Amino acid sequence: MSNTDFRNWITQIVGKAPGDIRLYVRAVTHGSFGEKDYQRLEFLGDRVLGLTIAAELYSQFPNEPEGRLSQRLNGLVSGKTCGEVAGSLQVNSHIRLGKQARDDGARNSIKVLGDVMESLIGAVFLDHGMDSAQAFILKYWDSRISGMDKDVQHPKSALQEWAAAHKRKMPIYELIEKTGPHHDLRFKVQVSVANVGSVESTSSSIQTAETDAARLFLETYA
Repeated sequence: MSNTDFRNWITQIVGKAPGDIRLYVRAVTHGSFGEKDYQRLEFLGDRVLGLTIAAELYSQFPNEPEGRLSQRLNGLVSGKTCGEVAGSLQVNSHIRLGKQARDDGARNSIKVLGDVMESLIGAVFLDHGMDSAQAFILKYWDSRISGMDKDVQHPKSALQEWAAAHKRKMPIYELIEKTGPHHDLRFKVQVSVANVGSVESTSSSIQTAETDAARLFLETYA
């Protein structure tokens, strides 16, 4: 893709022409490429994302306790969600990767896509300021926030309550396998309840794998 095409893409997704295109080039540069990569921008973007989503949740769910807000926040800023947003913006078409990372499938890795999404947020923050960064985030996260079930319960909490209500021992989570290259690790987790059963789930983070396993357990046994 040409420099002009890349600039046009950034303008389209951000809603403003880039002031310093180098920030956005760095935001899509993976460590395998051999130039300054996106990790510092990712660090910054992660914090801007967290603050923006936390403030929006505080506004949209005025009667919820801190614990429930935290559950929502964790889901909305997770690597999985960031990766899904990146996928909707066709970020994978613009990531700069070294040959080995390309061969390993990093272009379509949810973890890499999530990291780049946070990096782009960091680039927008540095290029245009906090207001623009927040507008950029809410443009792509707002429907995810407003569409959340008002009575959503985290699957792990729901499973724990189900076990207690049925006089079962508490669920046990166990990491049973870790696979994949360092930039795209996959974690297989098993959750079991004594004298009921067990299920497994695999994801790019242990936390997400545990959450998915709890949800699958409830769908299977509850």
